[in-house]
Amino acid sequence: MAPYFETAKSFADVPITPDGVDTATFLLASTDFVNMFDLLGGGVFAFVQNDLRSNITGVRHRYDVAPSESPTLEKLVTNECAVADSNRHGTACLVRLLRGLWFTCEALRNMQQDRDAELHTCFKRSYDANLKHHHSFVVRSVVSVCRSLPPWHNRRWALIQLTLYVLDAAMGTRPALADVRRCQVAIRAVPHRRDFYARITQGGSHEKFDNELTKWLAGLEVIVLRLKAFLEEGSYGRV
Repeated sequence: MAPYFETAKSFADVPITPDGVDTATFLLASTDFVNMFDLLGGGVFAFVQNDLRSNITGVRHRYDVAPSESPTLEKLVTNECAVADSNRHGTACLVRLLRGLWFTCEALRNMQQDRDAELHTCFKRSYDANLKHHHSFVVRSVVSVCRSLPPWHNRRWALIQLTLYVLDAAMGTRPALADVRRCQVAIRAVPHRRDFYARITQGGSHEKFDNELTKWLAGLEVIVLRLKAFLEEGSYGRV
């Protein structure tokens, strides 16, 4: 059986027309991308996956409710926001989904570019560049405290990542302290770089996986940057 990364839908294959990014294919690529991390087992990535999956579900729900009005992500947003009494849930989920995907994309790209860096370092860099400015002083303080923890077997970033994802996804709707305590359970699950590659490739070629991942991330970048500009210009949200 071929490794998962060889059969999953790539962001590089998501059609983009003058009308925008194809909704159905984007949702499939997003789902396959998130499911890839099932290969790593439970723990820190499970929490990240749950957040991304929740937002994928929100976008898909809007698409299923009004498929003729949502052939592209841009039309999904404009048509949903044009409804006077709309709660814009699909649009809000899309903004958070793009934010989470971009955070993950940049972390993995950093992993590719810096061959000596461990995974927790790559995610930390991505947080500083892409998520930090979205968070309050309280959340940034949590990050600061977590960074001061002893780097025992390179697991400290798990707490940081989980805390950020939980609080970012919560947006004030979930008990943050309870989720922070749950975050600590995932510390043991952050894989080392070598373990990450071994599990993701399923015995396949690391070089081939890197080549495919490069295409995935390049395709995702095109989509995110396009939608980021669209959302901000229309005052629909900020990625």
